[in-house]
Amino acid sequence: MDIEQKQWDEQNNWTEISNTNLSQNAQLVLAFGCKEALQNEQRFDEIRGFYPNANIVVCSTAGEILDNKIADGSINTTAISFNSTDTKVNQVSISSSEDTFQAGIDLINGLKRDDLVYTLVISDGHIANGSELTRALGQSVHQDIAITGGLAGDGPNFQSTLVGLNETPSEGKIVGIGFYGNKLKVGHAAKGGWDAFGPERLVTKASHNVLYELDGKSALELYKTYLGELAKDLPGSALLFPLGLKLEESATPLVRTILGVDEEAGSMTFAGDIPEGSTVRMMRSNFDRIIDGASKAADTAISDFGSFEPDLAVIISCAGRKFALQDRVEEEVEKVRDVLGEKTVISGFYSYGEISPVVKSTKCELHNQTMTITTLKEVVDE
Repeated sequence: MDIEQKQWDEQNNWTEISNTNLSQNAQLVLAFGCKEALQNEQRFDEIRGFYPNANIVVCSTAGEILDNKIADGSINTTAISFNSTDTKVNQVSISSSEDTFQAGIDLINGLKRDDLVYTLVISDGHIANGSELTRALGQSVHQDIAITGGLAGDGPNFQSTLVGLNETPSEGKIVGIGFYGNKLKVGHAAKGGWDAFGPERLVTKASHNVLYELDGKSALELYKTYLGELAKDLPGSALLFPLGLKLEESATPLVRTILGVDEEAGSMTFAGDIPEGSTVRMMRSNFDRIIDGASKAADTAISDFGSFEPDLAVIISCAGRKFALQDRVEEEVEKVRDVLGEKTVISGFYSYGEISPVVKSTKCELHNQTMTITTLKEVVDE
């Protein structure tokens, strides 16, 4: 696997981070950047000019990750040429969240092959229902085939997100990348680091990813009492106080982030479903535990690699972690770099939701407020 990276900045400059002469040979390019920059068709045309023969997957973010650095307002490109791994791409479109489940089925059906070993999914982060997407993906392929990825971001704005395949990105797109063959080794992990507080509350009224009532009371008003002065900054301030969701008594809680509020309806819209009858609990940030979670995710993502360092690590971390860590945000990617080693190329973004199995050989789930790491290495025949 050969990899090279470039970065665009707000002065309209492209900088070569690494150059392995992949202009003609790159098969896949991952381009993560701020929405405002990606809306300019010229940016995509420039990327296409760099890599005329590659499939180019583009995604808007809530912050860009390149090596152990984090930026806002940039575009990062990671071009990949595989030696023994085949790739295939598929894109589907949705116009509302109700379309998400069928879109997920169509997406993965377009990638199925007997030698499929891994799928990376990059989804719209505003219209799509992440829970429905992962439910569709999880029931469509064997759980031994890892599926990871994330939902596009829009900084702290929560207005619209952009995803594209081989074109200027737009709203309502979901892209899947299938990886095929027996030479690709894949690791993955998703770790959080948030503390729960306050009592557990029963979800008494909800519809898919829209929450109306907890314990028979307005969920939005109850939530605002916890936020206090921060309530005026919703939905952005909700990144600091996600909900921990338990579907069953013994289940590991999933974290859910608020994407928007409807004052008139008294409702809150989340990145994933909040089923009636489930229980939720408020959560808040713990800086040291969040950073430690990143380190643990990296450890898990390379646990099956032995003495070998991955060729590539795709990091998708929640926008809420970035918002919570503030000036300490680079510490979490620095911890990842320390664990992965200097040879591993790192690329990624801050998202509105992360897709990963909880543990190895289980179906993928939607996560919020986690750092999700996917590690890739092509095995070389001796």
